[in-house]
Order: sequence, then C-alpha cells, then structure tokens
Amino acid sequence: MADLERTVLYDLHIELGGKMVPFAGYEMPVQYPMGVLKEHLHTRSRAGLFDVSHMGQVILRPKSGTLADAALAFERLMPVDVLGLPEGKQRYGLFTNDAGGILDDLMFANRGDHLFVVVNAACKGQDVAHMRAHLSAVCEIEEITDRALVALQGPEAEAALSRLVSAVAGMNFMQVAVLDWQGVDLWISRSGYTGEDGFEISVPNAQARALCEALLAMEEVAPIGLGARDSLRLEAGMCLYGHDIDTTTSPVEANLTWAIQKARREGGARQGGFPGADRILRELAKGPSRLRVGLRPEGRAPMREGTWIFAGTEGGEPIGAITSGGFGPSIEGPMAMAYLPADLSEGATVYGDVRGKRLPAAIVPMPFLPNRYKR
Repeated sequence: MADLERTVLYDLHIELGGKMVPFAGYEMPVQYPMGVLKEHLHTRSRAGLFDVSHMGQVILRPKSGTLADAALAFERLMPVDVLGLPEGKQRYGLFTNDAGGILDDLMFANRGDHLFVVVNAACKGQDVAHMRAHLSAVCEIEEITDRALVALQGPEAEAALSRLVSAVAGMNFMQVAVLDWQGVDLWISRSGYTGEDGFEISVPNAQARALCEALLAMEEVAPIGLGARDSLRLEAGMCLYGHDIDTTTSPVEANLTWAIQKARREGGARQGGFPGADRILRELAKGPSRLRVGLRPEGRAPMREGTWIFAGTEGGEPIGAITSGGFGPSIEGPMAMAYLPADLSEGATVYGDVRGKRLPAAIVPMPFLPNRYKR
C-alpha cells in the first residue's frame, strides 16, 4: 500500500478501527469493528458517515460572459441538460465518448456564478484532463485539493446534521447550498449513493476531522466503510463505474435514459451535439440490443460479478454476464445486475453459472429496495 494516497481522514479511520484496503489509488476503510452487515443496516435505520474524499471536486467558472456560456460548453460533453439546471440544484451527468460509451458518471451543481462538479476517484485525472482539453477556452477549471468530502446517509441524517447546521432541514433532494458551520463554509448537497435520504458535504481539510467527530459523537451516527457502501448502492440499483458502466456501455444500454432530458433528445431544443450522439439517439428511438437489468437469484447464494448468464439449464452460449452482485442485507437475499438481451421481459427466468451449476434468477425491476429521498 506504499504507493497509495491517503485522505485527510486517514488517521481518524485508524483510530476508529477501520480495516484499510486499496481502492481507486487510495487506502480506504472497507469496514469498521461493527462489520459490513451491521454497518449496512445501521445506515438503513439510522445514519452512516462515509469518507468520500478520494473523489474529485472541480469548479468551472466562466472566463467571461455568463454562467450560460460555461453551461453550454459543459453540456457539449454529455447528453444532459446543463443549461436548464436552476441555481441551487444538482444533476446527474455522464461524459460520453465518440462511440457513445460512458467515460465517467458524475454530479454537477449550479451555484450561481459557477458549476461545481464531483467525479469518480478512479477517473478524476482523466476527467480533469478531458475538461481542460474541451472547456479551457470558455472556463477556468479549478481542481479542488484542499477540501474533504463526506457523506451522511440514512433516515436520521437530517436530524443529526441539523444540530450542527439547522438550515439543512429546509433542503430537498438534489438541492445544494453553502452553509456556515463554526465560521467555515460547508458545500452541502442533499444527495448520496445509498438510496437513502442524506447529504454530501465538502469541508475544508483543516476542519474535516472536527466535523466528522462532531457527527460521530451523536448516538445515531456510525462510521461506514466501502463494503456497506457497495451493498447499499446495489440495493438502490446504482451503477459503479468500471463495473456496471464503462466506455463500451451506452447510457441507453445502462438503463440511464432518465438522465437524458427532453432538451437533448431528438426534437428537443438542443438535441444531439454531444459525443456519441448518433448511437445514443438511435438507441433512444429504436431501443438497444442489450439492457442493464436487475436479477434476484433463487435461494441464498449470491451471483457475483463475472458470472455468466444463460437462457436455459443446459447448452447454449451465454446471453450476458453479471456486472455487480452480492447479498442484500435489507432485502434479505441475493441481488445482481447484468446486461441481457433487451427483449427479455421482467419476470423471465435466466440461469447463472455458479461453480458449474446453472441456478435460476428472475429478472426484476430496480431499485431492489425503494428509494427514500426527501422530495
């Protein structure tokens, strides 16, 4: 682990008993003494605190003119409506390549005079380079390196955070705000990666530990590692970049068409004009050949990433493969996501090859567990 980076909260993880593992170039806690199962259930019932400081934070400021100029330039990199995003709101986005594949998924917010962008840890170097290559004529691109990022997730997240910053109680899902805590600006969004209500908080490095300790001192808040983060996001039906989406998968295949607003579609005010538009608009109109779907294997045995999926119990070539799979503590059973032929309907049975045996799994809608955002 000698070549790995550490977040500013590394020492706190060690003191809390975090088991550190390599992840996206960083030493990150996979679990704490509570264990993955209890951490997962604690987040679903109370509030969990996650260190996500390894992710990339970027500010895009217009060099001249208005934010609309920067928004239009940023919009040309993805099939998402940036120009129409109101001030104080955040949206999910996707950088695409010329083949219509996904370079990364991200979140971006309209903060009045600039856009605030959060990208995945493993992709942040290439994402910043991508933005510099395509936006530098219009935008100042500032990579934020002096702030940590933490997520507070769960049904009691609002009660916990509002003790420190009372104004968060008035925020709704995908709203953003800059709020004061002890003389420090916290950049807060009401969002997350668990399917639960909660917040993501960008805090200056110098105050990150104090903020985390203030939250962890609350009876309902516990530290949560990468293990539970993965099972929580899988129950919520959310993609993990590099596994469920990558440069070969289109947003339509990935079942992310909800992220492509009307303005960018055929007949929209600003249709096309993004990398891979020919393929993506064609798949929107005619349908893709394959689709990311949810699977519920029978029994208790999980079907893990890489498991081949077949149409029947014997013979034949694989019709797809699992991209993420595991046991869902909240649904008390196994769950998985896979790319399968798009003409297969929900309720159909397919078969996963688990240690040489083909075991049945039903195609089901996602999320596996209903989301509980504050709308």
